[in-house]
Amino acid sequence: MVVRGRVQGVWYRKHTREKALELGLRGWVMNQPDGSVLVEAEGDPLALDALEAWCRQGPPKARVDALEITRGPVNGYQDFDVRR
Repeated sequence: MVVRGRVQGVWYRKHTREKALELGLRGWVMNQPDGSVLVEAEGDPLALDALEAWCRQGPPKARVDALEITRGPVNGYQDFDVRR
């Protein structure tokens, strides 16, 4: 997922990781140079839907203007990390 809006500097990555772990998902989240946040997640389809719904809102100080979703192959991640 690519999340656009006011999503950097508002703890978006930290809260995304917490939500993903709560949902039992694996993958990572990372800030992008253009101000967006990139999320790669894998796991149960219903949990992925729940993470997508959460990402459309984000944490309290965020403002999500757009969410782009691309489906891809499973990579076999073991945890959910915040990348720099």
